Amino acid sequence: MIIKLNKKFTFLFLAPLMLLFAFGVVIRSLGLTTPNVASIVYDYNGAIAEDETKGLYHGDFYQIPDELLVYEEWESVLGIANPSSKWIEVDLSDQKLKAWDGNVLFLESAVSTGLPWWPTPTGEFRIWVKLRATKMEGGQGRYYYNLPNVPYVMFFENENVPGWRGYGLHGTYWHNDFGTPRSHGCVNLPTNVARELYYWAFPELPSGKTSVFSSPGNPGTRVVIHD
Repeated sequence: MIIKLNKKFTFLFLAPLMLLFAFGVVIRSLGLTTPNVASIVYDYNGAIAEDETKGLYHGDFYQIPDELLVYEEWESVLGIANPSSKWIEVDLSDQKLKAWDGNVLFLESAVSTGLPWWPTPTGEFRIWVKLRATKMEGGQGRYYYNLPNVPYVMFFENENVPGWRGYGLHGTYWHNDFGTPRSHGCVNLPTNVARELYYWAFPELPSGKTSVFSSPGNPGTRVVIHD
């Protein structure tokens, strides 16, 4: 038996599907879909790329400040601090970060976390690697970004958000609109604050090194992110 559908019925059936498809194409072209990653990172050596002096973010180029392309001296004090007493709190509602040593506040700063379509994950995490600088890439279309020499990067992870998804705390040279969500999921910090936090948090960076991975003997600092 052959069932013939009239044109009116066919249109009523296909029209919603066509609208959904068109909506999906528009959203994807605008780069508004929630990606699987906050950023793509190609290496973890932490080295400064001295030949890369500009970053691209959402269609605009930003000059990297000269001071971020220079290594600073750093003497490790591994073993003096108690890593278990340090923890970092990120309040998404207030767009603030607080670094605690037990109940003592080390620093507090306004931050920029993820936009609604690129949310910063909530929960309890651990810093698993620290990088003096790295290139971060992500987004698509008009929201594509390619940012070399992102400074003082601390990537965090837990059992639900693996490290390869590229969520981290880091300095920011492409905007200073802190206190307002601006990112693809990372926690954007003023660079001077990111520097302080980078050398304060664990894993402790050995002297003369530009990167360090957490280990049982040098664990990463706890990061708590909440609404």
